[in-house]
Amino acid sequence: MAVRPVSTPEPRWLDDDQQVSWRALVLGTTLLFDRLDDDLRRLHGLSMVEYEILVRLSESSDRMRMAHLADALAHSRSRVTHTVKRMEVAGLVVREDSPEDGRGVVAVMTAKGRRLLEGVAPDHVESVREHLVDLVDPDDLAALGRAMNAVADHLIAGHPGREIR
Repeated sequence: MAVRPVSTPEPRWLDDDQQVSWRALVLGTTLLFDRLDDDLRRLHGLSMVEYEILVRLSESSDRMRMAHLADALAHSRSRVTHTVKRMEVAGLVVREDSPEDGRGVVAVMTAKGRRLLEGVAPDHVESVREHLVDLVDPDDLAALGRAMNAVADHLIAGHPGREIR
């Protein structure tokens, strides 16, 4: 008895317009995030990830479980742990045992971290405006936000327990 090869479906290739849009997204986001990171480093000696950690902490009463922080940033726990350790050495955050169960670790923003965030935020927002918000029609920016939320919602659904935003 002969075995029939299993046929695989033809890939659903992107059409020309989809390919152009996809490549624009990849190039644009890469250049944008590199520029924002460069601006933060040049002006304040802070990386984009470090800035985002301070922002997330500020939005959570200056403290957050490390696992939740990693989820909120969509980064691995080891990457966040490494970054928070560097920030701890710089006096921007401290790590404490979780008061809720004693097993988890909580990152807590220090007064120095709060002062740095307050000094950095206006420059960062200006960079975001200069390199994205002020370049794009408001309707296109809103559409971009909706599109990226759909992508995030889809990808988060594939990773139960991860909550971003």
